[in-house]
Amino acid sequence: MATAEEPYRGGVSIAGTFGVVGSGYRAQLLVSVAKRVPERLALVGAAVRRAGAVEEVSQRWGVPVYLSPEELFRRAKPDFVLTSVPRTVNPSIIASLVELGAHVLSETPPAQDLPAMRTLWGQVGTRQLVQVAEQYHLYPAHVARYELVRRGLLGRPSSVQVSSTHGYHAVSLMRRALGAGFGPVSVSASVFTAPLVDPLNRSGWTDDETEKQARTTLAAIDFGEGASGLYDFTDNQWHNQLRHRRIVIRGSRGEISDDSVVRLAGPRTVLRSPIVRSQLGYDLNLDGYDTEHISFEGEVLWRNDFLGARLMDDELADAAMMVATAAWAKGEGPPPYPLAEGCQDHLVALAIEEAASTSRTVVTGVEAWAL
Repeated sequence: MATAEEPYRGGVSIAGTFGVVGSGYRAQLLVSVAKRVPERLALVGAAVRRAGAVEEVSQRWGVPVYLSPEELFRRAKPDFVLTSVPRTVNPSIIASLVELGAHVLSETPPAQDLPAMRTLWGQVGTRQLVQVAEQYHLYPAHVARYELVRRGLLGRPSSVQVSSTHGYHAVSLMRRALGAGFGPVSVSASVFTAPLVDPLNRSGWTDDETEKQARTTLAAIDFGEGASGLYDFTDNQWHNQLRHRRIVIRGSRGEISDDSVVRLAGPRTVLRSPIVRSQLGYDLNLDGYDTEHISFEGEVLWRNDFLGARLMDDELADAAMMVATAAWAKGEGPPPYPLAEGCQDHLVALAIEEAASTSRTVVTGVEAWAL
């Protein structure tokens, strides 16, 4: 069951090795992160579908490139294989690698829809060789928030509001904070359209100040046993800085709102305290620009295991996820995010989409990965 626990930070005895299937945006990002922490992660090979891409990818990453995932695994012998390909073809690649005994880190989501996830689980689920590359819960501030939940400062967690990222990523954040498992989930949702300037996208500044119609999806999610989630996502909210990112975690004895905590600490005693980020590189701090740690009331909740690599939050989460996967593959750590968790995240995300498009309440069932 997903829990608000501190992620595994155990070291790998030597650099964990990995191969990557695919060469698109996400693959490039993860490889670039690995190359900035070479003492922890080492890319040893890649696989692409087109023969014409072999030389270009080989030169770009400086590793052997093969024309099939199977050849990559057999010849490069990585600790794990990262699949970063379209969700429509991902399941077949995962299945072929697991058949060979490979440890796999699958891109999110692991499959396109519920039938595809059921088929994938039937093929590989019991082998327990697949993790999902879900990184959002490993963002430094989220790790700190989950640690406060784990310590019981909020009492029993009851609801989570996320207005930040989309779909399965947002569901993952909710489930981890609530400790929600694999039971039935009820979802109702609506879509609203309103004008919004969209000044930034993945490529950078658009230099377009035209107001355009943007959709906002609002969903209420009943996880059962008194646990609920509120999903709020606007088109391109990942990049559009005209919309705040918000997370609220509520419990029986208080709540976290972004970086502010309010809680009942004793009789007639309500305390309000900030979650504090220690950022190097400001003013006369000459240690370089980096995030050092995150603390609460003088105690460190999260510490940067990659200090000196100058990684932004998403890269820190990616690095932590891949290092934990390498440790798991080498038998040196627990599974960081099993396939069952990724499937459940996407199951609820699909329910949000269906509820929003049909204006009907959608109830999910208990799937095979819950057993």
